[in-house]
Amino acid sequence: MTATTVLPRQTAYPGHELYGAAPYQGRAAARHHRRAAARATTRGTGRRRRAARTDPLRQLLPRMLVVAFLTGGTYAYLTGEKDVELTVDGTPRTLHTFADDIPELLRQQHIPIGDHDSVAPGPNAGLHDGEDIAVRYGRPLALTLDGQRHQVWTTARTVDEALRQLGVPAEGAHLSTPPDAPIGRSGMRLDVRTERTVTFLADGRAHTVRTNAATVRQAAAEAGIAFGPRDTTSVAPGSFPRDGQTVSVMRITGSTEVREEPIPYRTVRQPDPTQFKGTEEVVIPGEVGVRQVRYEQRTVNGVKDRPRRTGARVLKEPIDEVIAVGTKPQPTSVAGADGLNWAGLARCETGGRPNAVDSSGTYGGLYQFDTRTWHALGGTGRPQDAPAAEQTYRAKKLYVRRGTTPWPVCGHKLMS
Repeated sequence: MTATTVLPRQTAYPGHELYGAAPYQGRAAARHHRRAAARATTRGTGRRRRAARTDPLRQLLPRMLVVAFLTGGTYAYLTGEKDVELTVDGTPRTLHTFADDIPELLRQQHIPIGDHDSVAPGPNAGLHDGEDIAVRYGRPLALTLDGQRHQVWTTARTVDEALRQLGVPAEGAHLSTPPDAPIGRSGMRLDVRTERTVTFLADGRAHTVRTNAATVRQAAAEAGIAFGPRDTTSVAPGSFPRDGQTVSVMRITGSTEVREEPIPYRTVRQPDPTQFKGTEEVVIPGEVGVRQVRYEQRTVNGVKDRPRRTGARVLKEPIDEVIAVGTKPQPTSVAGADGLNWAGLARCETGGRPNAVDSSGTYGGLYQFDTRTWHALGGTGRPQDAPAAEQTYRAKKLYVRRGTTPWPVCGHKLMS
């Protein structure tokens, strides 16, 4: 292929106006023509070279597309990876993960989550690049707060943090464990006594104290109150002092008194078949015993209590009274008095009432016996308390001794 030389259009050389150069002429024009022919030849050669390179480029194109495809897939793969920081119970670590959410991340890291554990931002939240995740394990806390026992759970790792989490005021409080002590996964026992205000009324004055004492007596000591050997408080001295509580201090003095007191004897009644029914006889008289009794007289804040018996010992034992009670059937007849009108005499004297008593209280029964006469006839007790048959029997005995004299008004009724 023959290169065609193309002559360029006639043009001014740069700067010709300044130097006054004329258009291409002579040898200069020839040189210009040679250069133009060389450039034309070079352009032709370039076209041939580009044509020669066309087939290899077409072979390389599919390979370039495969590389581009693979490069795009790798980029897409890399864009799913996330850099996160995971802090477990205060220990941080940086992770590279493809997990879509927090549960998947925790499963990948073999971190189980219990009912009392906490996860931030949330146990089921999604996962984003650059996220901070915090896992705090729950710890059981056997908390005794102001005397009351509680079983609670906390994700705090120290005592001080646990108290803040539970809303327990620690300022001025007594802690069984230092506030900076760590709480292990197995938990701990913690006794907390918060500061309380207690007022004591002692010796006519009020003493108010801020205290975290465990007992009322300890709080009183902090208030500067001294106790005597018998002094005590209006509430149990060993009880837990409550906030706002008012406690009275009782000053106690006492004395001991010893008295001798009688011990009454018992009455024992024994049957006696040798005596008639309705008759009784004292066989052994009773004797009163004596005991020595010790009493304590207590005075509280100047006021005496009732004496309290604190001991006793017997000085003399009592002797039981023994009474023989007749069981022999009572006779109903008395020689010389059986045929008389005893019913008529009884009606005249008392209207036939065995328990009748006169207005003076001296005479009683159907036949108005006085007690002295009744006992002389073998009767016991009061005549008005004896059976009617016994009263009639003893009236017959009296008649045999004295006739109708004992009944001056109604005695004639015996003969009617």
